[in-house]
Parts: sequence; C-alpha cells; structure tokens
Amino acid sequence: MIPHLSERILILAPRGRDAQVAGAIVAEAGLRWLSCASLETLVEGMAAGAGTALVTEESLLEGDLHALSAWLEAQPQWSDFPFILVTSRGGIERNPAAGRLLTVLGNVTFLERPFHPTTLVSLAQAALRGRRRQYEARERLTALYESEQRFRAAIQAVQGVLWTTNAQGEMVGDQPGWSALTGQTLVDYVGNGWAAALHPDDVHPTLGAWAAAVAEKRAYRCEQRVRVRNGDWRTFSVRAIPTFDREGVIHEWVGVHTDVTEQRATEHSLRELTATLEQRVREETAARQEALVKLHEAQKLETIGQLTGGVAHDFNNLLMPITGALDLLQRRFADADARAGRLIDGALQSAERAKTLVQRLLGFARRQTLQTQAVDLERLLEGMHDLIRSSVGSTIELHTVCPSHLPQAVADPNQLELALLNLCVNARDAMPKGGTLTIAADVVAPGPEQSELPQREYVRVSVTDTGTGMDQQTLARAIEPFFSTKETGRGTGLGLSMVHGLAGQLGGHFAISSTPGKGTRVELWLPKASGATASIRRETQPERLRTPTRALNVLLVDDEQLVRDGTAAMLRELGHRVVEVGGAGEALEKLQDGLQIDVVVTDYKMPRMDGAELARRLRRVQPALPVLLITGYSGHADDTRGLSRLAKPFRQADIAAALEELMPSASAAITVGTLEG
Repeated sequence: MIPHLSERILILAPRGRDAQVAGAIVAEAGLRWLSCASLETLVEGMAAGAGTALVTEESLLEGDLHALSAWLEAQPQWSDFPFILVTSRGGIERNPAAGRLLTVLGNVTFLERPFHPTTLVSLAQAALRGRRRQYEARERLTALYESEQRFRAAIQAVQGVLWTTNAQGEMVGDQPGWSALTGQTLVDYVGNGWAAALHPDDVHPTLGAWAAAVAEKRAYRCEQRVRVRNGDWRTFSVRAIPTFDREGVIHEWVGVHTDVTEQRATEHSLRELTATLEQRVREETAARQEALVKLHEAQKLETIGQLTGGVAHDFNNLLMPITGALDLLQRRFADADARAGRLIDGALQSAERAKTLVQRLLGFARRQTLQTQAVDLERLLEGMHDLIRSSVGSTIELHTVCPSHLPQAVADPNQLELALLNLCVNARDAMPKGGTLTIAADVVAPGPEQSELPQREYVRVSVTDTGTGMDQQTLARAIEPFFSTKETGRGTGLGLSMVHGLAGQLGGHFAISSTPGKGTRVELWLPKASGATASIRRETQPERLRTPTRALNVLLVDDEQLVRDGTAAMLRELGHRVVEVGGAGEALEKLQDGLQIDVVVTDYKMPRMDGAELARRLRRVQPALPVLLITGYSGHADDTRGLSRLAKPFRQADIAAALEELMPSASAAITVGTLEG
C-alpha cells in the first residue's frame, strides 16, 4: 500500500455522468477521489491504497466479482475495507440483490438514488474515519508483533524457555517451549504436573515458593534442576512475573527458564580455584625456585667446565715435555742404573696419573676428543667382567643383566669402559661391608622427565648398588667436580663428573637416584646406533716401541719451545731427520725455499696461523703430503676433520706408531711446489 493514497475515494460508476457528479461532490468537501473504469481497475486501486470505495449496484451485478472477492478474502487481520453502495431500490429490505452483494462486500453502507450531496459527503467521511481506525489498529498490531518478536529474541538470546500459567499459577494451554525442554505433553504438565520434571529434592521448595509468590502477587525467582528431554539433569534459573488487567487483577503469569548449568559449573571451579589458589601459588613458587636452582647449577657447571677445559689444555702442554723427557731418560738409563730406572718409572707413573686426571677434567668439561663408534654393549660388558670382578672384591656379589640382541650404542668404547669402571668403584666404596652390584642394559625412550632429549630410542646402562646411599643434599652435589664423600686420598671427586660430561658429549642423558640406607642407581643413556653409524678407530697405546722401517725427513712446527725440543728429541732418537720451526709462516717459507720433507708434524693451536690452516694450504699444492696434528686443545675442532691427530701428552712409542700408520710405503722424499703464504 502506498501511504499517500491511503485516504482517497475510489468511484466505480460507469453509466452516464454518475462518476463525475459524485466526484465533484466529494471534491467540494475537500476529499480526494479517483474514477475507476472497471472492476479490475477498482481492485488495482484498492491494492495500491484507498480509504473507501463508492460503487453503483449495476456495476457489480453486471461484472465478474471473483477478483474483488479474492482481494477482500486476502485482507490482513486489521483490515475491513468499507464500501458505499449506490442503489435504485433501497437497502436489503426492499432490494434482495443488494443483500447478495452484502455477502460479497462485507462492510457496506447503502445510498439510495436520488441522494442529497450532504448525505454522500457524510457517508464518505464516516467511511474514511472507520478506515483510519483500521490503520491505527494496524499500527498497534505491528507494534505488538515487533514487541513479541523482540521478547522472543531476548528469550532465545539468553537461552531461555518461555512459559505461561493462569492467574492461579496453573499451567494451561499449549506450552511449546516447556514441551520441547522436558518432553512433557499437555496431559503431563497441566495444572502443577510440570513439577514432575523437577529433581525430587527441588519439588517441595519450588512449589512452596511458587504458591507464596502467587498469593502475594509478586515476582517469582528460584533455581531448580530439571530433567530435560534426553534424560540429563540441567540447572535452571527461573523468573516469573504477573501481568495485570486494567482493574489490577492478575491476568496470567509469564515465566522464563534460563539454563545456567555451565555457569554454575564454572562458578564451582572458580570457588575451588580460589580455595586452592594459595596452595598453587606456593607450589608455583617452589617450582620456580627449583628451576632457578637448576639454572644456577647448570650455569655453575658450565663455568667450571670452561675453566677446567682451559686448565686441562694448558696442563697437556706442560705435561708434554715432562712425559717426553722422562720417556727418553727411561730408555737410555733405566737398564744401566736400576735406582735411576725406579725413580724415572715412578715419575712416569705420576705423569700418567696426571694425564688421566686431565682426561677426567676434559670429560667433565665435555671437551675431550671422542672416537665414537657403534659399540656392542653385551660384548663390552662381557669383556669387562673380570676387571670389574677383581676391582670390587669378593665381598660384593656382581650381577650383569644384558638381554640378547641388544642394539648397539653410539659411544667411545675407551671412555665408556672408564666410565663404567669408575661407577663400579664408587659402588664398591659405598658397600664397605659387602652387598650387591648390578649392571644392566636395556632400550628406553624419553618420557616427560626427559623432555629435553630428542625423541628417539636410547640404550640405557645402569649401575645399581645396595650401599649406604646419599641424602638429597649430598645427591644434589654428586656431579660437582672435586666433590667427594670419601676420605682424603681415596678419590679425586671427578668420577661422576666425568660420566655426566661423557653422557652430554655423546648426546645422551645422565641420571642418578639414591636413598640413604638402601643404595644408589646411576643411569647412562646412550643414543642407539643406526645402520649408518661410522666405526672409528680406537686409539691404543702401544706397549713397546717399534723400530721405524726407514728414516724420515720431518718438518716439526710448534710455537712452544719446550714442547718442540722434547718432540724433536723423540723423533731424532727414532732415527728421523728433524727441521724445527716456531710457527706456520716460518714453515711455509722453508718449504718455499725448496726444503724436501716426507712428513709435517705440527701443533694445532698457534698464533696467527694454526696447524689446520697450515695443512689446508699444503694440501692445495701437494695433496699427498702427510700431516700429523699434535694437540693439547680440548675443544671440538671441525676444521681438523680428515687430519691425523695425536693428543698431548704422548710418549715416544705413541708418535712412532702414529707416523708408521700415517706414512706411505714409498721411500722417496717429497718436494713441495710453489706455496702461497
């Protein structure tokens, strides 16, 4: 409907000048009108908008009323379109045909010809007033509908279920929301039957509070548990208010059930959280303190590791001339002077002990050079059995548990044997009156306690004793270097530190647990070897000096004068010819000047140019020239990969074996071509 057309008068009077006359009369009264040529035009005008229609009896009796009747039947609830029917024979008392038209038109006022203009204007204005009241009713119905929709939307927004009762608080009539919620039918919930859906413990309090609210005509609030359609119990917040008529009498009650199950569960969790918050704060604080302590310990161990690694490096260089000189003296004078031989032998043993101590320091600092390979632990433990047996003594019962087909582990066998022997000796000392020592091996994977480890399989070796054990304070310091619970002279305090460092250097894991009076368990986790794990030669110390097959021309490069002198003396006593230089630059100059050599023996760490860089420059011009790297350096040096290495301190037999393995069988000397300094 077009708003500005809603109060015009449609005139259907196709005969003569009836339409023009009627139009002039209403226009004189200030009313708008439109002449319609046919019934179809009339229906179109009514659909577009009109206040009333003035139609003649003959225009209807002679036309097809189907379209008009259909439009009238389809009117909305608020509309009852008014007609003024102009007849020649009066109303329905004297005009049966007009009576039939009343059935079709419905809201009709009859106007008999001839009529006075004032009568027509009065009837038209009355019809328009009635139509305006219909428009007002339309607005009220629209507002009521919109209000109802907003109310329903609000109920749905809070996940509410709407219901109503009569003035006495009894549920009557259709309650679709309640039925959908509980599954009850009208027969079930009528009256107070709805209470059957409540939790048995909530029925009596709910009915009592509801009866009191109805009697006092006040708003009702409560909370109750309702069994919903699927059988679950849900918690609802209930609110109901009465509606009153104009006389102040309750007409009905309107209520809403709002599901608060999740809200109450959250509130309960919050109450529990609040109740335990203090405890959780204490636990979190303790955990934070524990983490800080662990961080401090890790930083302390790292600092000590850096210090000990540096000390061990310098110590190796200090031991080198001592060991070399003693070795030469022993070979020259031990047989001729027995007393001198004993003294030299004692000094050599002390030097070897110092070398072992340095290796332990390097093991703790994780800076020792490891020769890793795939190790068969079953065979290694079997080979160590007699050594361990004799080391722990007869008062200790020794058990070895190693399953067959145990996969190989990645380790340095020499260092692993030393670590296991250290653990067994520690276990022996913890069982002065005897006990049981168990060495076991199995395959494990990291759990939540080892979250820092890569997720892969490890071969675990454990050493367990039934000794005195340690308390938590002692256990916390067990892997600190130089910490020992043994009496003076019975230990260096580096055994567990070395094992801990070895585990970290191999990419494994170290764990220790202990209970006072029950014993200690130490675990060493080693990465499981893959099929592609390379097998690396184990360095062994030769037991006797082997005579070289031929004399070699050796270029010896070392910036430490004492070390260089001792090494040169060893080489010359072996029959080799030695040219000594104090740095890599000087060595390159000698070779550039035409020096003929068979092999280069060079220190690793030197000022300006180290031994690895010297070897690379030599290989660019003479790839076949052998280079032996001697080093007391304790760090990981990727730039030495592929070079033969000999660790300081070494003895004459060690360097003889290294040269024998390094040198080719050819006897001709090698002439070095042009070199770039």
